[in-house]
Amino acid sequence: MASEHDEGGSGPVAAPQDGAAPAAGATDPKTAAAIAAAEAARPQNGESVRVDSWIWAVRLIKTRSLGATACRGGHVRVNGERVKPAHALRVGDEVRLRHEGRERVVVVKRLIRKRVGAPVAVQCYVDNSPPPPPREAVAPAGLRDRGTGRPTKRDRREMERLRGLEGLSSSRRDAGNRP
Repeated sequence: MASEHDEGGSGPVAAPQDGAAPAAGATDPKTAAAIAAAEAARPQNGESVRVDSWIWAVRLIKTRSLGATACRGGHVRVNGERVKPAHALRVGDEVRLRHEGRERVVVVKRLIRKRVGAPVAVQCYVDNSPPPPPREAVAPAGLRDRGTGRPTKRDRREMERLRGLEGLSSSRRDAGNRP
């Protein structure tokens, strides 16, 4: 009877309160070493992490310069506000990023400065993004039969309309008429 009580009592006591600890204990040694390296690269007390650097470090964007460009273009929002690349992030901030045709919504769990591997990067945020559309739902736009020749102006406009680039034609036309 005492062994049953010990088993029942050890379950809740042994379970850690921190969400990241069970994942670190259940992963392979390489991932655990990478997590330890990421922890060592954390900012010290009082230091902050730039938003462009963080979205690059957790692999939401391929390069840091793309992160800075996305911030300047208004594609990155922290807690609902457009931010500059040097905006300081805090744990618990909600970061919204529009990149490659979809919106990513993540909540910051851990601040890191250096780029880490994908298994470690996933543990640095909570992903609340809507799922991407299925591949079969995305229509292949602009595929033409072989031998049909060059598209006419009408064909080109229809292809742009299908791709969702309706305003592009008028902006090209306006750009050509400007001095």
